[in-house]
Amino acid sequence: MTTLSPPRLDVAGITRVFGARAVVADVSMAVGAGELGCLLGPSGCGKSTLLRIIAGVDRPDAGTVRAAGRVLSDDTVHVPPEARGIGLMFQDFALFPHLTVAQNIGFGLPRARDRAARVARLLDRVEMAGFADKYPHELSGGEQQRVALARALAPRPGILLMDEPFSGLDNRLRDEIRDATLSILKAEGTAVLMVTHEPEEAMRMADQILLMRNGRIVQRGAPYNIYNNPVDRAAAAFFSDINLIDARVRSMQVDTPFGLFLTPGLADGTRVEIVIRPQHLRIDFDRDGRGPNPTVEEGTPARGRVERARFLGGESLVEFRMEHDGSMLKATVPGVFLPAQGKPMWLSLRRDRCFVFHEGPEDTVRVRSAS
Repeated sequence: MTTLSPPRLDVAGITRVFGARAVVADVSMAVGAGELGCLLGPSGCGKSTLLRIIAGVDRPDAGTVRAAGRVLSDDTVHVPPEARGIGLMFQDFALFPHLTVAQNIGFGLPRARDRAARVARLLDRVEMAGFADKYPHELSGGEQQRVALARALAPRPGILLMDEPFSGLDNRLRDEIRDATLSILKAEGTAVLMVTHEPEEAMRMADQILLMRNGRIVQRGAPYNIYNNPVDRAAAAFFSDINLIDARVRSMQVDTPFGLFLTPGLADGTRVEIVIRPQHLRIDFDRDGRGPNPTVEEGTPARGRVERARFLGGESLVEFRMEHDGSMLKATVPGVFLPAQGKPMWLSLRRDRCFVFHEGPEDTVRVRSAS
């Protein structure tokens, strides 16, 4: 009979309180070997505090941290950072300015015969083989990031913690460096926990996203599932612009410019919000005043007038004032599409990509995907 090995990193019930405020509140999570987990959330939500607790530079008030089943921190045990076998990579890279690239990577490695070979292999892996004798001030930001990654991986840590590792790079370099870093981490088989406040970065790199808010993990899952099944309105809005349609329930449904939406189980008078992403609105010209023929998927079309249109590079953003109630909705269109202000147009939507939320004890509560 085969037994499953424990996750490389296992965090259970971690809580950290400063004064009267729980900066991290009862957080549990796990990251397996070769997996990249991403702590995603706004500044001040507790991401970096949780990372420091896992690294051992801060102690939790409650909870347990384990690495491959070994207790690193609980009510009675606190293994110091240097004895945890955890690699760290910071946003400022923290390279030693007086050491060469090779010396930075080899710093802290035992003086064994394979030390030089390990450094050489990592230099080759991060495509810095010709930079061994250079100093950090002679390198670009992207090159320094590669050296910092090689140094973090040099001791072969089972777990690597990355705190906003790409924030100091120019935008044009980020995608290239992210892809190269991800390839290297997968090849090493390291369990990685990365902190970021950028949804695009988390979507690009993570196997699982742990969405944090006010010290808690409010949703976790693969990027596709997190994006397409947000737990509440704030989660949906964190990943993209959204349109909101406010309505009140009547006979277990709400009336909107796009027709009726079902709200099973909600009492009459309950306030709900329908969330629609701009890319899920479809635009049709109002050529004869009748609008497009609706499909089952798109439901009832609604008419609006162009308020503003802007070209954003790969797509155009068009803002509409809806004739039904004067509300504003935004739609994105691939390529160049810049209709004149005041132009009447019909909008339809992907009903299977809309979300209905109602007010509850935890901000907004998911009702169902619209249908």
